[in-house]
Amino acid sequence: MNLIAQLQSLAEGSASRHPGESQEIMSKGIEELKASHIVSKSLKTGDKIPAIQLPNQNNELVDVNEILKTDKVVLSFYRGGWCPYCNLELKALQHFLPEMEEKGARLIAITPETPDNSMTTHEKNELTFDILTDKNNELARAMNLVFTLPEDLQNLYKKFGIDLDGTQGNTSQELPLAATYVIGKNGIIEYHFIEEDYKLRADPKEILDKL
Repeated sequence: MNLIAQLQSLAEGSASRHPGESQEIMSKGIEELKASHIVSKSLKTGDKIPAIQLPNQNNELVDVNEILKTDKVVLSFYRGGWCPYCNLELKALQHFLPEMEEKGARLIAITPETPDNSMTTHEKNELTFDILTDKNNELARAMNLVFTLPEDLQNLYKKFGIDLDGTQGNTSQELPLAATYVIGKNGIIEYHFIEEDYKLRADPKEILDKL
């Protein structure tokens, strides 16, 4: 089953497990994001990325602009290890990693979670690519990908046992949009996928086509 089918199956299962008000709150959050026109302000194909120097899951500083001197970069923003849609995406990206590398690209994931939490996600999903910590969503903010969770969604997530304050090390209740980029060696974005609906992610085969 490919990633898109897996995501759809997961969404259908979630709808049956959390019916009624929970579904209404989550759907409302997506609709509010669409109404905010946040995607229209986000960095897209043709834009230049900002300088990126962030710690990975081992707390080692990674300079993306140095990597771009020799390789293209596939940059994937995800919400956190608590998000099942994110974990499906990360596993799918890992599966296609050898083909991305054959095409001269380095895959990097970015999350607002702390390195300790990133390490847990890294080990759980048996990943071999770096996860960088975007503390306080500063990079995502520079790329116009950040939004604040509405209060009813904050309360619902807490009911689900999701502790954003703990996993991110702040109390902002902010998350990045689901976003994936292919970045050329010149730092210019060659492909973008940005969605207000967290249940939708870039198809790895489409990423490979763009590479």
